[in-house]
Amino acid sequence: MSQRESVGSGSGRDVTPTPDDNKSTKGHDEKSTVGQEASVTPPASGSQERPYSVFTAREKWFLVALCGLAAMYSPLTANIYFPAIPTIADAFHKSVELINLSVTVYMVVQAIAPMVWGTLGDYWGRRPLFLLCMLILALSSMGLALTPTSAYWLLMLLRAVQAGGSASTVSLSVGVIADIANPGERGMFVGVMTLGGVLGPCIGPVIGGGLSQGLGWRSIFWFICIAAALSFVWMLCVLPETLRSIVGDGSIRPPPLNMPLIPIIGRKSRSAVLPDAATKPPPKPFSNPLRLFLNPDIVVLLLFNGILYAAFYSVTATLSTLFSEAYPFLSETDLGLAFLAISGGMLISSVSVGKWLDRDYAMFKAKMAAKAKADKENGIDDGAEDAAGRDKDGNIDPKFPIERARLRTMPISLGIYIACLAGYGWCLQAKVNIAGPLVLQIIIGYTSNAVMNTISILLVDLFPKQGGTITGCNNLVRCGLGAALVSVIDLILEALEPGWTYVVMAAMCVAVSPLLFVAIHFGPRWREERRRRVSGQT
Repeated sequence: MSQRESVGSGSGRDVTPTPDDNKSTKGHDEKSTVGQEASVTPPASGSQERPYSVFTAREKWFLVALCGLAAMYSPLTANIYFPAIPTIADAFHKSVELINLSVTVYMVVQAIAPMVWGTLGDYWGRRPLFLLCMLILALSSMGLALTPTSAYWLLMLLRAVQAGGSASTVSLSVGVIADIANPGERGMFVGVMTLGGVLGPCIGPVIGGGLSQGLGWRSIFWFICIAAALSFVWMLCVLPETLRSIVGDGSIRPPPLNMPLIPIIGRKSRSAVLPDAATKPPPKPFSNPLRLFLNPDIVVLLLFNGILYAAFYSVTATLSTLFSEAYPFLSETDLGLAFLAISGGMLISSVSVGKWLDRDYAMFKAKMAAKAKADKENGIDDGAEDAAGRDKDGNIDPKFPIERARLRTMPISLGIYIACLAGYGWCLQAKVNIAGPLVLQIIIGYTSNAVMNTISILLVDLFPKQGGTITGCNNLVRCGLGAALVSVIDLILEALEPGWTYVVMAAMCVAVSPLLFVAIHFGPRWREERRRRVSGQT
């Protein structure tokens, strides 16, 4: 990486907060980062210190809700299309298999686009990229609604463009949360933001089926066009810039392109900032997102998360087929409702797990603080000033085990997920009461979302100034592995039947489980090596 980075914070620009800063609306001591780059928000004179962000708690929740709405477009645009595929095939006089190629194209672009847009969002700002994504989504959806049935190639092209606009909203949303929230807040914020991504698969097929049946397949794309256009106008009016390399903690006036038409968010906070806080950040150099894959801790986490996501995706991708075979009395509407089980588990997980992650993080901090205090009383000084993970120079302390703080309870959720995954296929193969696989789906949805959200939060903890970029890399690996597995899952089912197929899926998850402990054990060492390597380049 070309710029200097503090251990555990990656290669971005803002000052990684101390984990003691659980409530960003309260004043607290925060030291300026030394050695990574110029501090965005240096300490004010006197005893008063800057909070991590000038946005109030209410304003943060407003931004999280706005990001959740934007993040919903990626899965919504993908899933709203499915019920109309047979109708579209008839309209274009093509086979269902050829129309399904538009789904494959969508998935490929969905995997690649967030890494590109997320990187640009870490450089140009969140607001311009959000607006551009909404504009692309609205215009491409309008084009799809007007596509002549003789232009099959145009359908494929516009679906790819549509994916490019919608898929990147997730990485941009995570970037916003990294900008405004310290590690003690990110669990709940990310959990609530992902509600939008979970709602998309729930309501997408219902809306798509109803619109296609009542108004025709073109109405699906008109619906997305209107929704995206309204979101564009709303964001144009009120969405503030949050990128810390542009606005610091939110107190710095952004360039005109990054300013909302109605600057109501953060206005009161900017008028009450400390007098010397609004120091303009140094210009941020552009970084190649692929260089993140050179970090062993990132590769370990992405591979672990990608395999678990691929196994999860194999459940959702085969749900309709396996349920229709095991329970032939189910109608198409019933099959659509069956998706609510796994989505419901994810919805519950998004809220409850976020709260638990923040609470567990606070408990771990308190434990580390007590240990540090006892060591100091016993004359032991390991160079760390406190349990917040900062040394006496204000840099992130490599001795602070951020990996353990995030991952120490994950084996519980992981074990339950693997066990339910192994049993899921046997329930379908034995054709037990339909309640059996539905209950397992709820648990699979809950535990998989808990694991994947935790990994996403840890990745942002490691690279908070490249929140969009690291989320895009995560999306690339997850969607890439998911698409690869789904492309062969039917062949595996034919060869092994559902029972052994999902035993194999569970075995894949077991095989990568040791990576969790590799990250916990070696993560601090790799972060320290990264800090020394980058320090030697600057």
